[in-house]
Amino acid sequence: MIFTKVPPVYLIIGSTVIALFMGILALIVRTKAAKKPVTAKRIILPPLFMSTGALMFFFEEFRVAPLQIVEALIVGVLFSVILIKTTHFERKDNGIYVKRSKAFLFILLGLLVVRLVGKLILSNTIDVGELGGMFWILAFGMIVPWRIGMLTKFYSLQQRHISAE
Repeated sequence: MIFTKVPPVYLIIGSTVIALFMGILALIVRTKAAKKPVTAKRIILPPLFMSTGALMFFFEEFRVAPLQIVEALIVGVLFSVILIKTTHFERKDNGIYVKRSKAFLFILLGLLVVRLVGKLILSNTIDVGELGGMFWILAFGMIVPWRIGMLTKFYSLQQRHISAE
């Protein structure tokens, strides 16, 4: 198996540092993305790119029990509701942009902290690889509904603009 020679504490520390780095990177990317007009393609592509992460489940270390899949999906969907409620669009300069929200940055940071704390607590009872699988499911369960909500809001605003012309 892949992780049998690495002490679990190093895996937990390493994966936590990587999660922090990825979370900060996501915040930077989201802040920069708000300066460009939104398109349906830019809304749809992130979940598609993220879906390749499901390949991890080919390895036994990452496989998750059915109950844990359901738990991770429920938490992901609950997190997505917060993101859906706080993501809004506006028309300006002949394009559709994500409305800047001070709360959005704090929400993303809060979700990152909740995930990291949950990971540190759960790593005492759940294998690190399995936990990685659970958090991928949680993240995927969060991004898909959020992006569907974004796409719905985007098309609604686009339709209103077409109807107004």
